[in-house]
Amino acid sequence: MPRPYLQQPPNELRRKDRGVEDEAWIKAFLGRAPFGAFAFSQEGQPFINSNIFVYDEGRHAIYFHTAREGRTRSILEQNPRACFSISEMGRLLPAEDALEMSVEYRGVAAFGKVQVVEGEEEGYRALQMLLDKYFPHLRPGEDYRPTTPEEWKRTAVFRFDIELWSGKEKKADPDFPGAFLYQDIAG
Repeated sequence: MPRPYLQQPPNELRRKDRGVEDEAWIKAFLGRAPFGAFAFSQEGQPFINSNIFVYDEGRHAIYFHTAREGRTRSILEQNPRACFSISEMGRLLPAEDALEMSVEYRGVAAFGKVQVVEGEEEGYRALQMLLDKYFPHLRPGEDYRPTTPEEWKRTAVFRFDIELWSGKEKKADPDFPGAFLYQDIAG
């Protein structure tokens, strides 16, 4: 008899042997991932927004930004429920049978609600966190001019409050016969 997948929490994994429950691992993965994909829904039509982001451990939230007006904001004002995903691909794992060929991977999925950050203090802090993540070698006021009030009015900062998350990893033996990286064969 099949499992009642639709009655399970969204972060429950089918392959429990690949689940990562170590919150430090999940937080570290969120900290180093270069970008992620947010999934939203408008009246049953799914949308994906790939974006840079920063994880704020203290708020247990993810910040990202987009244009002040646009599809993302319009959808989220109607339906704030969202899913977020990041992943890394490891080695490809060949096998004698096509169905047994596989790949190493790591990933995190998070579920929660998104809201527009209205407070300037939180918004400026989130924007600076993004700058610090992606440009850690540059200093505000020295290497670049910090965000101005006029720029603040042109952007929308969003906070994705994480309610549930899950980590997942498939890792093969380092000596797996024939294992290789995709970029070694891609043209």
